[in-house]
Amino acid sequence: MNTQSGTSVSGKQTPGSQGFAADKASLSEWLGYLEALHPTEIDLGLDRLRQVAERLDITSLPCKVVTVAGTNGKGSTVALLESVLRAGGYRTGCYTSPHFLHYNERIALDGEPVADELICKAFAQIEQARGDISLTYFEFGTLAAFLVFAEQKPDVAILEVGLGGRLDAVNLIDPDVSVVTTIALDHESWLGSDIEQIGREKAGIFRSGKPAIIGSQQIVSSVRETAEALGCCSIDQLGYQYRWSEADQGWNWQQLNAEGEVTLQYLQLPNVNLPTDNAATVLQVIQHLGLDIAGDALYQGLATAQLTGRMQRLGRFMLDVAHNPHAAEYVAKRLPQVEGKRVALLGMLDDKDIESVLDIMAPHFDAWYLAQLDGPRATDVKRIESHLSALGCDNMRSFENVSSALDGILEETCDQDLVFVFGSFFTVAGVLAEKERLSA
Repeated sequence: MNTQSGTSVSGKQTPGSQGFAADKASLSEWLGYLEALHPTEIDLGLDRLRQVAERLDITSLPCKVVTVAGTNGKGSTVALLESVLRAGGYRTGCYTSPHFLHYNERIALDGEPVADELICKAFAQIEQARGDISLTYFEFGTLAAFLVFAEQKPDVAILEVGLGGRLDAVNLIDPDVSVVTTIALDHESWLGSDIEQIGREKAGIFRSGKPAIIGSQQIVSSVRETAEALGCCSIDQLGYQYRWSEADQGWNWQQLNAEGEVTLQYLQLPNVNLPTDNAATVLQVIQHLGLDIAGDALYQGLATAQLTGRMQRLGRFMLDVAHNPHAAEYVAKRLPQVEGKRVALLGMLDDKDIESVLDIMAPHFDAWYLAQLDGPRATDVKRIESHLSALGCDNMRSFENVSSALDGILEETCDQDLVFVFGSFFTVAGVLAEKERLSA
């Protein structure tokens, strides 16, 4: 079983077993139970979820809420916003997915994953309240996050949409500010291949009378149209209502009025480790939240924000979860020059646009180490081999899993080589699980 969906517990009782005490189940036992609870992994819609949330009295949260959707840039936006808020002295709650190594990563308070006990307590409450209503693994976890935030009462809860927007479990909660970062083709099995329709689905997180923020200059028209149709109090788009520009040291940010006049600006902001478009969007979110954050705290929050698996450096290894063409284009432009070779460690899922990703990335690498991933959504590594061969890549080897691909890399590459790990959360998680080997 892979790290994204928890660990099955063979031979142990589950909360549905006769005589099992749900309030004493371990987190691993709960996750094994949740994997088998619903007939499908993904079942978009809010009706079942809303019924359970009403029974638990968590259809709203006792704090400000920011919801973030988009094809790429969601995680970076969440990480930057959390960092700035915490630097400003505000308590944060973050719900993100998927996780890399531990389920607890999905629910964080003040930057730290919550304890097993809090999650298990929430799972037990949900199990008792749901009756005969079936919930997916993701829906169960989303309700658990809501319960934790309702109990712990952070100043701001930041919710990352899992898939789409309008019908995603996160969208049960009405946000005070909503953000759509970018729109591109991804998750086509569930969202379709019509990019305008995908835009409408993701823009479904916008709310009447609340600000809508669009974190890209190149956005499909359906996103703004949906915000207008929903009656958002303002629609702020990068490059129009706010913008950023490069400076001699760092970058500058400006907020604009309807006439294009600068109404607020920050100069000489520090360079960030994550995309500057997302950092600029976070500053616009801060304005709408109406929170007082001193200039030095703002600078500190931007400068120190980090996100696992996004252009993450571990010695000569670089890790990024890039798995669609938009993300591939972004990372391809930012690959560093090296004295030795550029080596790719790649594993992907079958529902991704694998050929387009390879078209973009193939010219940038001297050697390929291909890892077979686990699970029903994993693509057969032969599909990747075939397309790389068609692109003229002849220096490649295939392995039964990420660990064995890492073995080959450590044996056959040197300190001057750059190893770029990408293609899926599963691929990056597989390397992170063996992080201590990277410096061997």
